[in-house]
Amino acid sequence: MVHSYTRRMGVAGFLMLACSSSASAQEELIERMQHGETVVFLRHAETDYSQTDTGRLNDRAGQRNLSAAGRVQAQELGKAFSSLGIEFARILVSPVYRARDTAELAFGHGSLEVTMDLVADDYAGGALQETIAATGSLLATEPPEGTNLLLVGHRTPLEMVTGLDFPDTVLPEGALAIFDPIDEGTNLLGTVSADALIAAAGSQ
Repeated sequence: MVHSYTRRMGVAGFLMLACSSSASAQEELIERMQHGETVVFLRHAETDYSQTDTGRLNDRAGQRNLSAAGRVQAQELGKAFSSLGIEFARILVSPVYRARDTAELAFGHGSLEVTMDLVADDYAGGALQETIAATGSLLATEPPEGTNLLLVGHRTPLEMVTGLDFPDTVLPEGALAIFDPIDEGTNLLGTVSADALIAAAGSQ
């Protein structure tokens, strides 16, 4: 299925969005989210790299958690989505604390669905391939008209699903990868940094 918005922008416009991180490209992606019908993959907010992951899901002390700056970043992201009128029909979240905390700080506890479908690769155990397949299915899920689907998760599984590289220069912590769900799979439109989204909200 090709959305009407996709047809209006044309192939060249979408190639520009997918390949460029310029300010104008990020502005167009923000407008695309405001229009809706995208899948937004939010990499968890900034973390404390002095902490080490153990692979134990329910052990907060044994995970790399959000830094103080990351907690503020998550709150600011939530305010930015609201200010910009970007609506999410569903918010699905990895159970790893840095992702779960990002979503809870941004959107509150009641609006989230915690799922192993988005768990970090080093927490998936023997179910990694099932997790990757589930993430791929979510990236191809079309949300209701005028809304988006938000997935809050981790970079490495996203790379495994898409076959694309997302270095920190492209998808730093707190950044968004925007997808257009289509019948054949997923179409990456581009990425938006946390700073760009927050700045766009501040200019409203």
